[in-house]
Amino acid sequence: MILKKRKVAGIAILLVVAVLALLFTARFAKVVAFEDLEQKLELYLRALEIVKNEYIEKDVDNTDLVYGSIRGMLEALDDPYTRFMEPKAFHEMNIRMSGSYSGVGIYIGIKEKQLVVISPIEGTPAEQAGLKAKDKIVTIDGKNTKNMALDEAVSMIRGQSGTEVILGILREIWEEPRDFKIVRKQITIKSVKSKSISDDIYYIRLNTFENQNAAIEFAKAVEKAKNGGADGLILDLRNNGGGLLRIAVDIASMFIREGVIVYTVDREGRRETISSSGDVIWDKPTVILINEASASASEILAGALRDNGVATLVGTHTFGKAYVQNVRKLDDGSAILLTVAKYYTPAGHDITEKGIIPDVLVELPEVTTGEAEESVFDKEENEDKDDLQLNRAKEVLEKKILDKFKLKAIFERPF
Repeated sequence: MILKKRKVAGIAILLVVAVLALLFTARFAKVVAFEDLEQKLELYLRALEIVKNEYIEKDVDNTDLVYGSIRGMLEALDDPYTRFMEPKAFHEMNIRMSGSYSGVGIYIGIKEKQLVVISPIEGTPAEQAGLKAKDKIVTIDGKNTKNMALDEAVSMIRGQSGTEVILGILREIWEEPRDFKIVRKQITIKSVKSKSISDDIYYIRLNTFENQNAAIEFAKAVEKAKNGGADGLILDLRNNGGGLLRIAVDIASMFIREGVIVYTVDREGRRETISSSGDVIWDKPTVILINEASASASEILAGALRDNGVATLVGTHTFGKAYVQNVRKLDDGSAILLTVAKYYTPAGHDITEKGIIPDVLVELPEVTTGEAEESVFDKEENEDKDDLQLNRAKEVLEKKILDKFKLKAIFERPF
């Protein structure tokens, strides 16, 4: 009995020693890491001192040096969406979220370290000038965009209404870039367009998730569908470059009574789940249209509705851009947009790595007209009869409606 107690005591002591050793190791590693950072900061301060004391121009602006240092630090992370925004750019971003700003009307992003057009916004100067999804922006007013930060590009493209910006565009089918002269104007983003396209089917096009009122406008469109007696809904997310996560969650909750909308995984592997609020206003058959210019919040919404079994996706593979970002405002009005996690669909698909793959693939044929090449959808978006993806979505939705009626008839059959 005494030996058994001694053995238990010995094991307990060993466990305590092991825990203390782990704590000491972790603490030691933190101390070493901090000391290493201190040494690097001393190196930086020494370099700053040399620049201030020896550079040929005496009056180097301190703000320029600090901002440049912050940009360099963030660029070292090799993440195009983690970026520094000067006070003016950060202020403009907040204005854009209200649904109105001055510019050309395009969503831009980084793809394979190249500045690209995610999508032009409908009815804006960018669309009217002929810019297309996947166009590479190689110059802005003659300045090469290679290694250009995203916020710098956005700031250069935006500007006072009535002024001109020249974008050097390289399209996949062109051998050389071409200049597009675009006159900026006040951009007011209309979030939703909707209409009845048959006795049974209602169509809602969601243009952006950036407008704070997008979910309210969307809900009103759904009510029109219900009041009109529609049995099915087509939600068009093509060329929607995304925006606010909150809007995507609010809209997803209009379809999903109970379940996960999206979840995130951070640097420690911790998982955080965002679930539906259950405020369902539509429970009838639904089809979602997506394409290569559907990004960010569009991908989150499409993935949520598909994985929860409430919608079928039709179109082409999406852009693949969905990082969780924290906005950290600094004391002078500038800000850091920092990637802190990744978004995953309810079924566990990494949106940023793979994008969203449709259930029904419908690629648009390309037709050559002179020097340019454009898809049927780009050429005549307003004519439904020429929109192959929309026509396929109708077919899929009509079958879903028919299947639901058949199922309902079976359950309502008297026994």
